[in-house]
Amino acid sequence: MARMGVHLQGARRARQEARQAGQARNALDAFGYASMTVRMVPGGKEDGRLVWQTPLARELLLRYYGTTSPQTPQPVLDWLRRHLLDAERQIEPPRLTVEQGPRRLSFRLHQLTEGSDSGGDWLIVMREISDDAVVEAISLSFKLTAREAEVLYWLVKGKVNRDIGDILGASPATVKKHLERVYSKMGVETRTAAAGRAMSRIRQLHPEFES
Repeated sequence: MARMGVHLQGARRARQEARQAGQARNALDAFGYASMTVRMVPGGKEDGRLVWQTPLARELLLRYYGTTSPQTPQPVLDWLRRHLLDAERQIEPPRLTVEQGPRRLSFRLHQLTEGSDSGGDWLIVMREISDDAVVEAISLSFKLTAREAEVLYWLVKGKVNRDIGDILGASPATVKKHLERVYSKMGVETRTAAAGRAMSRIRQLHPEFES
């Protein structure tokens, strides 16, 4: 009876810890974060399988990669396998970032939730950052139209006309016309000058912006 009591107490504690962990992970959604766990068992049938995700994680993975559980997006899986050894040594690997228009999704390998030397479930925390506010700030600061502000935004990000056209669904010639109007409104003559003025203003309003 004593042994049974110990086992029951251990089972109750494990269930309580699991509930608390699930609540903590789901709470990340409320703060704009999403999380998922990926099972890494080298040589096993479940190696690389997405075994758990929050509702926000499900939405983000579908939007950025078109994948659903139990499939882990291949770029994410490649990133995880590439840095798994460092993570096991408690060295935080570089984050994975994917862009989609003015939005970008970052992945951070957070911790090993369970397992042993042969593998386990790894927790990945994601966060989507939108630069829509940056585009709006550009528009208001230089009195540009929404499309002109988008073109200038991507110019600041180092894109050439052809790349900007591909991103915005326009021809390079159309992008060039937008830029001519941007130069006129900003009182500059070159791409470098426009990007410099815009970057200076963006950093005043959004210091966290990464060019």
